[in-house]
Amino acid sequence: MTSDDRHKQRQQRLKEQVDARVATATTERGILMVFTGNGKGKTTAAFGTATRAIGHQKRVGVIQFIKGAWPNGERNLLEPHGVEFQVMATGFTWDTQNRETDTAACLQVWQHGKRMLQDETLDLVIFDELTYMISFDYLPLSELLEALRQRPAHQSVIITGRGCHREIIELADTVSEMRPVKHAFDAGIQARQGIDW
Repeated sequence: MTSDDRHKQRQQRLKEQVDARVATATTERGILMVFTGNGKGKTTAAFGTATRAIGHQKRVGVIQFIKGAWPNGERNLLEPHGVEFQVMATGFTWDTQNRETDTAACLQVWQHGKRMLQDETLDLVIFDELTYMISFDYLPLSELLEALRQRPAHQSVIITGRGCHREIIELADTVSEMRPVKHAFDAGIQARQGIDW
């Protein structure tokens, strides 16, 4: 038997395994995805998914926690395609250092999040950097979990941020953890507009 024949047999076995798994996936509903971990790429993964959804004529809504009023490349691209953005716009909590105003800003933008989670016309809702709102105790975990459980059955949700609470991870259908291997910033290289933000 030639190496080409062995390769073909391996690929055929792999195809049969994949086909069998695809055949057993019969449930159709929206999913809850979490992109967490200390590595770069959580927001990028979320907006890659948003871009894919828009490309398939799906409707997307975005809530950005933590983010400030600086230029936002994702918003610049997606808003003209009908994506609603609601931004907490306080900037980094280590800059504001004001628990009361940060909590108020979080709860104000969360009202839009709750509305989006009840909107039957939205196929995907992104909660960018939401994990911090739970860990800083700006947003009650129980309120978030209840809203996620009560969303329309077809609606998918993405939550990003470091240190995701275990109860969110348990509720999620898909969880990906970004792990840092190397980062340019650690070598003193500045973050670049259009690449890092």
